[in-house]
Amino acid sequence: MQTGAVTALQDEDAALGELSAFVAAGDVMVLTGAGLSTESGIPDYRGPTGALRRSLPMTYQSFTGDPVARRRYWARSQLGWRHVARAAPNDGHRAVATMQERGHLTGVVTQNVDGLHQAGGARSVVELHGNLDLVVCLGCGERTSRDDLDVRLRAANPDWEARVTAVNPDGDVTIADAEVERFATVDCASCGGVLKPDVVFFGENVPPAKVEHCYGLVERSRALLVLGSSLTVMSGLRFVKRAATSGIPVGIVNQGVTRGDDLAALRVSAPLGRTLTALVTGLI
Repeated sequence: MQTGAVTALQDEDAALGELSAFVAAGDVMVLTGAGLSTESGIPDYRGPTGALRRSLPMTYQSFTGDPVARRRYWARSQLGWRHVARAAPNDGHRAVATMQERGHLTGVVTQNVDGLHQAGGARSVVELHGNLDLVVCLGCGERTSRDDLDVRLRAANPDWEARVTAVNPDGDVTIADAEVERFATVDCASCGGVLKPDVVFFGENVPPAKVEHCYGLVERSRALLVLGSSLTVMSGLRFVKRAATSGIPVGIVNQGVTRGDDLAALRVSAPLGRTLTALVTGLI
């Protein structure tokens, strides 16, 4: 396979054969996106579930600069986070963990914030965008659990209820503005600073040290396999570009087109859970 030549695979058996050979040679870095978690009931932004068409994501600038936007986020998150917390890993997550356990992978890097890779058995997962299970204070930097914040928010809103009209990505839901206005937020218990989910919002940068660590993983790998990401944002696309520049073949399994298609040596459009389960079944 030559990097830059997209292989259009229509036949499922042929696709699995190519994919199996790609992974079986080992030393593969896996990069995953929201498409891997849709089968767990968590919508994505741009894939087949098309959540971005219904709801724009929170930006770092709005969250930090607008108390009204911040209250809206926490009101929606108070209900939406529970949906993410109840989600279970799917066959795709378990397949990635199996590939790692069998020694095929150099590392697992995810753009997802749901923790489902770890719940599915993967180890040492690099979470590019953080994890919804943690909350960080923008004043003192203290990190606390989302469970602890949930207790405090319930206490501050003992009679608050809201009807969810849509579940959005990243632990967000849609509720009426009137219900948002009745919601009370809380500040850092240690310093009184502003609390933020420990995730990278749109408009916010992935920590440079984490980016450099992932670049190192790319350079130490024989191949890069992208699973369930449209690669629309640079946080993931940069690693595909680095691999292609370094002559490292890129494989992509995703439903729908991606920004990395012209850099891929292997391109498979198919459901992730079924495809990856069949892949690990055939791998030795």
